[in-house]
Amino acid sequence: MKRYDDDGGDLERTFAALPPARGRGFARTWWGTAWLTALEDTALDNGQLKAGRRLARAGAVGAVSVRPGRVTAVVQDRDGTAHRADVLLQELSGEQWERFLAMAVERAGHVAALLDGEMPTQLVEDAEPAGIELLPGIGDLEPECGCDAWDHCAHTAALCYQMARLLDEDPFVLLLMRGRGERALLEALRTRSGASAGRPAAGAEGVDAAEAYAARDILPSLPDAPALPAEPGVPPVWDTEAEPGAGIDPAALEFLAARTAVRAHRLLAEALGDGHGRQPVEPEPAVARDAVRLADGEPGRAVADRLAEGSGRGREGLAVAVRAWRHGGAAALAVLDEEWTPDGERLARARAALESAWDGDERPELRSRANRWTVVGAPAQLRLGRDGRWWPYREDRGRWVPAGGPSRDPATALASATGSAGE
Repeated sequence: MKRYDDDGGDLERTFAALPPARGRGFARTWWGTAWLTALEDTALDNGQLKAGRRLARAGAVGAVSVRPGRVTAVVQDRDGTAHRADVLLQELSGEQWERFLAMAVERAGHVAALLDGEMPTQLVEDAEPAGIELLPGIGDLEPECGCDAWDHCAHTAALCYQMARLLDEDPFVLLLMRGRGERALLEALRTRSGASAGRPAAGAEGVDAAEAYAARDILPSLPDAPALPAEPGVPPVWDTEAEPGAGIDPAALEFLAARTAVRAHRLLAEALGDGHGRQPVEPEPAVARDAVRLADGEPGRAVADRLAEGSGRGREGLAVAVRAWRHGGAAALAVLDEEWTPDGERLARARAALESAWDGDERPELRSRANRWTVVGAPAQLRLGRDGRWWPYREDRGRWVPAGGPSRDPATALASATGSAGE
């Protein structure tokens, strides 16, 4: 429900009671999180905050009324006792709103987003240098409650947690609390944008284009790249106070963040190395292959089971794939998975390599199929990669598993397979 003042501006908005929030957090957007941070950094009693979260999560907050400077709702205790809870936020002055509108009109992207009913993230950041704080800070959310508490109680805390959910869905609620409703704000933006478009362009301050282009060769050089950190960064851990949403596995997220940090550190080290610009760009890995890379990070049992299922390999198959990955990364994984038939020059080179690898009767008897040569009577095999390298494999409980890294010499590669047969 909306009410309007005499000038057509939004005077008050009322939101129906939201359903219980079990199994999900209260803020998904950064501005919703900032709202809760203002509450949690201000409240003196963490016990009241926890009680407020429980009430909000249980759906104890009734319809929420939002108007300039104030948000109100009736909150029921667990015993059914109802209390009127209010949270106050200082309105922006008329002069502050003028500065806000002037700032927004100067940035066409802000105007377009607001007219489309969106709140661009950059808007709040751009407003701060103009002295306009749209989001509340520490101490800005003032509580008033019928239970006569002098600080934030469970009822005002529950209202604030519910407000975070409303802000996620409609950030214009925040602007209404600061003193301007959506309708009045958008009308002011349209008026100012139209007036700005109708004015003749004034001479812009700055440097003449020809002069700037002529000076391009005397610009200062770019600063040196920062030094490589000694080790990967440590990602944040899951907030144990917030319940994960449906289908979200905190352990899997923490593992993925940690592995991503390790990979980012390695990529940065390679990028800062000599000759990096001459290296070919690696294609984005397929999901099944990337699951093997992640499994190489020794995740916990639950995450490993998800990777085994997601990769389509099963637990044993994923273990074999990880073994291959450790011997040679993506190239070793391709040799494990692909069976192809060399022909023409490739086949001739392979046969020549096999003929010259051993002296006389030292050459083992090999049975060939596609790119695989299996030793007759022994649990050892050679696989030819598409790059001409030989990869050793050995038989383990009816499955061929990688036994070592690649070699250009098939005899050297086969020695790795026979040497590891007893491991």
